[in-house]
Amino acid sequence: MARYTPPPNACDAHCHIFGPAARFPFAEGRTYTPLDRGKEDLAALYARLGLTRSVIVQGAAHGTDNSAMLDAIASSGGRYRGIALIGDSFDDNALQALHEGGVRGVRFGFVRHLRARPDLGFFRRTVDRIAPLGWHAQIHLDAADLIELRGELDALRIPFVIDHMGRVDAAGGVDQPVFRALLEQARRENCWVKVSGSDRVSAVGAPFHDALPFARALIAAAPDRVVWGTDFPHVNPRHAVQDDTTLLDLLPLMADEAGLHRLLVTNPARLYGF
Repeated sequence: MARYTPPPNACDAHCHIFGPAARFPFAEGRTYTPLDRGKEDLAALYARLGLTRSVIVQGAAHGTDNSAMLDAIASSGGRYRGIALIGDSFDDNALQALHEGGVRGVRFGFVRHLRARPDLGFFRRTVDRIAPLGWHAQIHLDAADLIELRGELDALRIPFVIDHMGRVDAAGGVDQPVFRALLEQARRENCWVKVSGSDRVSAVGAPFHDALPFARALIAAAPDRVVWGTDFPHVNPRHAVQDDTTLLDLLPLMADEAGLHRLLVTNPARLYGF
């Protein structure tokens, strides 16, 4: 059982659902095949952790078929939002349908291990197309990309969200160049950062305390533009997460009560439109 109790309307701003594959098949050509973890599994997790709101991020195993995510949002009574994966085949009507279904952004996966880095032309076109909807770009990248893609990030005029503290390696310390580059982005008025993925940042494993200096630095740099998420169900992990309470219990070590209320309630309500 978790020691920390989240405030009312606390939001898990980064999670995934997969399947069940019998109803929502996985994409052909996917780079991984997850276990079924549907909306019922997510609801059971939230009942245990005391979380109310959720942002479901479309997983690459489902490709651009966002059906499972949309189904979960539709059954949530307004408590869930979504971040979609899309392709050039999505016309304006398709984007509007996603918006009406609760989608508030598009995820762009630059991480190399998923072998699906977007063409920069597609990235720029899509950013232009989603701007009128008020959506944001969610950026999933490797730490080195914070420097390689700096020009692309600097050019963004819509809000953008960097996943999992930029996937920096805690072994490099908070003074490493890639983390300094992340802090520079975090100070921009349209940049948000997810202080999620402590298990991915940690160099030593559970209870992932070596990720805390990075989370604290990001919260200090942009207290009104940080959000947090479980990353359930933890596919392709660096370190196994045996129980999500381990991640939840890191929260009071990251910020004081007022900071946690911003992180879990106020900030996600503003970003995702709860």
